Amino acid sequence: MVITVLLTKPFIEAKELLNQIESHAHDAYFVGGCVRDLLLKREIGDIDIATSAPPSVIQQIFDKVIPVGLEHGTVIVRYRHQSYEVTTFRVDGSYSDQRHPDTVEFIQTIDQDLKRRDFTINALAMDKQGNVIDLFDGVSDIENKIIKTVGNGYDRFKEDPLRIIRALRFSSQLGFSISPNTIKDMKKVKSEIENIAVERINNEISKLFAGDYIEIGLKYLTNTKVYQHLPIMNEYPNIIGLLPKNMRAVQSFGGVIALFHYLYPTISIKEWADEWKCSNKVKNDALILNEALLHFKISGLNRKLVYLLPTEYYQVFSKLVNILFKQIVSIDEMEDIHSSLPIKSKKDMAITGDEVRELFPQLKSGPWIRNTLNAVEHEVLSGNLKNNKMVLKDWIKWNPHVTD
Repeated sequence: MVITVLLTKPFIEAKELLNQIESHAHDAYFVGGCVRDLLLKREIGDIDIATSAPPSVIQQIFDKVIPVGLEHGTVIVRYRHQSYEVTTFRVDGSYSDQRHPDTVEFIQTIDQDLKRRDFTINALAMDKQGNVIDLFDGVSDIENKIIKTVGNGYDRFKEDPLRIIRALRFSSQLGFSISPNTIKDMKKVKSEIENIAVERINNEISKLFAGDYIEIGLKYLTNTKVYQHLPIMNEYPNIIGLLPKNMRAVQSFGGVIALFHYLYPTISIKEWADEWKCSNKVKNDALILNEALLHFKISGLNRKLVYLLPTEYYQVFSKLVNILFKQIVSIDEMEDIHSSLPIKSKKDMAITGDEVRELFPQLKSGPWIRNTLNAVEHEVLSGNLKNNKMVLKDWIKWNPHVTD
């Protein structure tokens, strides 16, 4: 089946790559998720290209080529400040490592290349005129909002069990149903998820929790019991049932960890981060959001919370408050409080630790300096003191400070 669609700006810009490849007597198409998202009128992310040209030819055609996966026919082409993944048409051999095919055979036509893909909604190719090649009724499945595997689902999932979690992720992102036969095949293979590198699972589960239709993704995650094969959840299977019914998309995995830790504090943030092989940044995100949630639980939204919470966390924090406390804390409200703060960070304080120590030359340096600065910081934030050097010095002199 071939349908024709109007190309949007990202594809028009990328069309130059197809032109250049075709000028060297090779076929080239836009493939996969970018074509799917064009049909769904979703924002276009990465644009992937499939071609009959081998990587060696792509490296000759374009000046900036990064050889990220030559053995599988994949390179990254940098063109006009954009990155495009370009992969040679191929058929895959067996998947003994349940991730990469043991062998690949480069071929000259798109048909067999589309056959190796995971789901029908992704097994789409489009030429530079906007003609969509659809060999597996992917367009119909998009219209009917359903996720099906290409060919035998059991085989697709045995090749790479991560595809099971990808199906869940797509249901959360797109709001699609998963076909009953595909669910049956997912259940048959799901235990093999435990053999997958946690980092790969982390990436997909992060996207699931960030999906606009997260309630659908979580329904399938629960009903298929796939969660029983995920880190932490395999040891605490009841934890998934603690998620509130008013779940909303959480745009960072640090936020997901903070959410689960708040619901079940017995499992530390460190344990979550270690078991899910998270980066230090994700772990730190979770710690910062957890502190903010605990503060909100006790004191609500106030100046101190906004002061302590970096602005880049406002969106995730507001979502978590809505989920956990069923209260609305808008980003605008937080930004208004932030703009009214007399100081935005400790660096804005009109007095330094050295100046505090100079006020009491008879005392040795010690924790009392930090404690004094904290006390002054609190008074300034509360509006009790102006952030003025002389005012702060006078207050420190006339108020008891903590000594060693």
